[in-house]
Amino acid sequence: MFEKGLLEGKRILVTGGGSGLGAAVGRRFVELGAKLIICGRRLELLQQTAARMRGELGGEVTAIRCDIRDGGAVDAMLGEIWREAPLDVLVNNAAATFVAQTERLSFRAADAILAPTLHGALYCTLGAGRRWIEARHKGVVLSILSTSTITGRAFTVPSAMAKSAILAMTKSLAVEWGPKGIRTVAIAPGAFPTPGATGQLRPEGRDENWALRNPLGRVGEHRELADLASFLISDSCGYINGEMVVQDGGAHLRSSGAEDLLRWTDAQWEQQRATRSKS
Repeated sequence: MFEKGLLEGKRILVTGGGSGLGAAVGRRFVELGAKLIICGRRLELLQQTAARMRGELGGEVTAIRCDIRDGGAVDAMLGEIWREAPLDVLVNNAAATFVAQTERLSFRAADAILAPTLHGALYCTLGAGRRWIEARHKGVVLSILSTSTITGRAFTVPSAMAKSAILAMTKSLAVEWGPKGIRTVAIAPGAFPTPGATGQLRPEGRDENWALRNPLGRVGEHRELADLASFLISDSCGYINGEMVVQDGGAHLRSSGAEDLLRWTDAQWEQQRATRSKS
């Protein structure tokens, strides 16, 4: 679809890039010529992913351990990156969520979602943006959001709140930082199953035929999301700023994606809480 050198020479940081959608988009960036940096909390996983990409694609991939919930750790990571060369693109991908009855959430459980999803994205964006502005270096921030920013979503309220806040950041910074050469864009993916997200959002007992009710009758393929992300961060997309692109097959036009949980029994919720506690 794209010219092989679409992202040639661009240095890109993907948070939560060791697995799932973060690894999928990062891999596509390398295929298109980017120099990739992935960060997360599990260094061994990051190093395995980076080594696999280097071995299969021959590109430049660096793994850095960083807990983005810690602003000081984020600043140290960005300082390490900038000592070699500036970033060109930040992808806010790292996030956490699980289904739960909102009134049963503890403060600690809510913070476990808000800390990486909202605070981590904000810390990374502020750190990169400050450095870009000081050096008068153009940059792009791409945030991976959710269609809950449009519909809301019962039983994942902290996640819906966090993603909606990042969308507000995306729109606000498009105006504030656009004149400084920094674009902010976002994607709201629908169902792009990964082992981690599926385990948290579609536990045993949820409707197994949910994907068939998508207007297109299927889930998304990781390559489709990776291609959209590659386009949005490329120079070919330089006139899109402050916008969120929905990529869900039209699912949000039919449902928020949580209605089946309204029929869950107390026993099902109790089983879900017990399973989550063990994990």
